[in-house]
Amino acid sequence: MARSPVLNVMVQAVMKAGRGMRRDFGEVENLQVSAKGPGDFVTAADRKAEETLYQELARVRPGYGFLMEERGVVEGTDPDHRWIVDPLDGTTNFLHGIPMFAISVGLERAGQLVAGVIFNPVTDELYTAERGGGAFLNDRRLRVAGRRDLVDAVVACGVPHLGRPRHDLFREELSRVQGRVSGVRRFGSAALDLAYVASGRLDGFWERDLKPWDIAAGLLLVKEAGGFATDAEGQDAALARGSVVAGNEHIHGQLLKLVKG
Repeated sequence: MARSPVLNVMVQAVMKAGRGMRRDFGEVENLQVSAKGPGDFVTAADRKAEETLYQELARVRPGYGFLMEERGVVEGTDPDHRWIVDPLDGTTNFLHGIPMFAISVGLERAGQLVAGVIFNPVTDELYTAERGGGAFLNDRRLRVAGRRDLVDAVVACGVPHLGRPRHDLFREELSRVQGRVSGVRRFGSAALDLAYVASGRLDGFWERDLKPWDIAAGLLLVKEAGGFATDAEGQDAALARGSVVAGNEHIHGQLLKLVKG
């Protein structure tokens, strides 16, 4: 597959951050047996990965702004371009030695997502997408799954945990969905959930109370793989509203109705 110069920049940045994260993940598994646990170590690994991404992206595109999990908003001299970066989506998984986490980088141009990269450094799976150019897993072009009915579908969700709001709302949504689908999964990384929808591994996904860096790259992946990804009201405002419902044309519509109640 041919990649644009800017997508190559993104891939090189996540690969460099991923090498360090893969080493750190191996160390986390060793720390699991300690009384203190690996919490402080993981926080440091998260920040180290973000610093790597910041340095690499800023070096090659010095005028672009940033929206990052740790640094927050970094204004650039180019008002039309912004990187949206999550150095470690799936922190709890990483903390417990579960290899379901990813680095996610999206590029916004004049308020529109134009490129996205999601990389799981443990499985060495690299998901890439450019607006109008399709979505890929490594070098294989992606298409969303073709199932048309929820009864045949496996969907993923995000479960609000300790300190997160709207537990009652989630339980209501889950009760409406779980009786209509073949299976429900909770993997713990919205970026990978969206990548799995794009690759056809999952038929659908929904979650609320997300941050832009959780989903920016994944939203583009799903759309470029022929799917639909909206907010929970069915509008194209997932980044702003922090909710997402994704799937192919048929599953997205049916799942959206259940989530909306």
